[in-house]
Amino acid sequence: MKLPNSSATNLNKTGLRHFLDTQHLSKEELLEIFELMKLLKDARRDNAVPQLFKGKSIAMIFEQPSTRTRVSFETAATILGGHALFLSPKDIHLGAKESLEDTSKVLSRMVDIMMARVDYHTTVAGLAEHATVPVVNGLCDWLHPTQMLADVFTMIEHLPEGKKLEDLTVSFMGDATNVCSSLAFICTQLGMSYKHIGPKKYQMPKEWQDIALENCKTSGGTLTVTEDVEAVKGSDIVVADSFYWFGQEAEKEERLSTFIPKYVVNQEVMDIAGANAMFMHCLPANDQRECTREVMNGKQSIIFDEAENRLTAQMAILVYFTYNHIPQPSEETIKMHADKIDGFLKNITINNVKEETLV
Repeated sequence: MKLPNSSATNLNKTGLRHFLDTQHLSKEELLEIFELMKLLKDARRDNAVPQLFKGKSIAMIFEQPSTRTRVSFETAATILGGHALFLSPKDIHLGAKESLEDTSKVLSRMVDIMMARVDYHTTVAGLAEHATVPVVNGLCDWLHPTQMLADVFTMIEHLPEGKKLEDLTVSFMGDATNVCSSLAFICTQLGMSYKHIGPKKYQMPKEWQDIALENCKTSGGTLTVTEDVEAVKGSDIVVADSFYWFGQEAEKEERLSTFIPKYVVNQEVMDIAGANAMFMHCLPANDQRECTREVMNGKQSIIFDEAENRLTAQMAILVYFTYNHIPQPSEETIKMHADKIDGFLKNITINNVKEETLV
């Protein structure tokens, strides 16, 4: 797959910060987000989440269907005291009757942050280029960065005794999906060992490998790309994903016959990985294809912890990318405006008419 051009950045021409991929966040910033996720998850456990998104709204644009992305963002906004708007292609004129640029500018005037789950990276990058509020990539054909925050946080919660995050070996079994690329990038950013195990035709392209290898130069991580299923041995995390996706329907039969049964994560594969290895999948899972139901429901599976942490991630994203971007009013400022508006409302004509009518 050809990489998007350089305009696909987390920083637009106004200097506004977006979250299009993890590559434009430093290791320190990623660790800050994980720490914030822990604080917010602890607060949610005690039903005591601070209203850090109060009075704010997120526009959620969906070209792709979703369970976890929609529910997690909508719930996160509500828990934090804000509001989420679901916008499907039939609800707005995205790139049809209205240009992408105009849609971005209009939404920026009405909401505090945008999230887009789209067919192509150019769409979410285009929104970010013209937005005056933060834009979040909820998934595209190349990347799935919000999923990565949930995945790595889940790894942190399940760290093997005596190991640090950078000690982990993560093995991805299967096709070069947007999860494969995003996981390769964030794991190598954080200093982990990352393996992509799959048939040669469907392995990570050189452009992706170059990004991951560049990360390894500074983080100390490693990258391995191989066809050998035995390479899963010694992994701390085994990850599976779909063997075909949007735009690949015509390749479905060829892909399934290539991947199945060799690259299906079954209990035999988990046994090769080791008794302490954990299984992850972003879901939804085509069980009996990329993984078996036995593994999904087995004692090594942490897929539902991973799914729950989509909510943890979205809470952190809403706070991290809006808290300092949007000025927090003082109590004095709030009172000043409340007094002005209250004074006005007490003297408007409609109130006077009502009083006269009652008399």
